[in-house]
This record gives sequence, structure tokens and C-alpha cells, in this order.
Amino acid sequence: MLVTFSSKAGADILMLSQHAKPLLQIMGKLEGAELTVRGVFMPEHMDQTIGKLEQAIALAPEPSDDDEDAPKDPIARQVGLRQRAFPLLDLLRKAKEKNHPVLWEASSPW
Repeated sequence: MLVTFSSKAGADILMLSQHAKPLLQIMGKLEGAELTVRGVFMPEHMDQTIGKLEQAIALAPEPSDDDEDAPKDPIARQVGLRQRAFPLLDLLRKAKEKNHPVLWEASSPW
């Protein structure tokens, strides 16, 4: 399933639900394992939301390239939380600056 994050402050961000769920849990928008159909990050709560995400990024270990068994091809390397969250964090910051909400919506699972 695809999750779309959108705001008038910037371009839409598309993310697979398996990658969006942990980010939504970190930011306090997802209770349990089920992804709700849609939600919103309001401008008045943006500082708290951004803070939660930044704190999680600071505490998360980054994938290491030092492992000899790790794939050498950049396409096969693991993506860390910092890389995964960067586009969303950027959109949240822009939305805060322009005082716009950020909406998210899950597509139908067909």
C-alpha cells in the first residue's frame, strides 16, 4: 500500500506503508499495527512532531558499511532512518514555516 504525505508547503511525498508506519508511530499518529486511512499534522503541533522525529533519528543506529558481508552495490545497501525520514522531515519543516498542515492518506490496498 502507498502512503501520500501532502501539504501546500511543498511537493507530495510517496512512501510504501511498510516504511511510513514506523515514522507515523514515532510521531504519535499510529496506534498499533493498523494504518488508518488518513490523518493530519496540524501547524500548532508541528514543533512537537518534528522534535519526536529528530529525536528518533538521533538515537537510531545508522547502517554500517564496515561489515565485510554487506553488499557493495549502493542499490543493495540498507536505508537508515535518517535517509528514510529526510523528505518527510523537510516537508514538516516547510509546513511549519508557512503555517500549513501536512495531510497523509493511505491508498486502497486493491
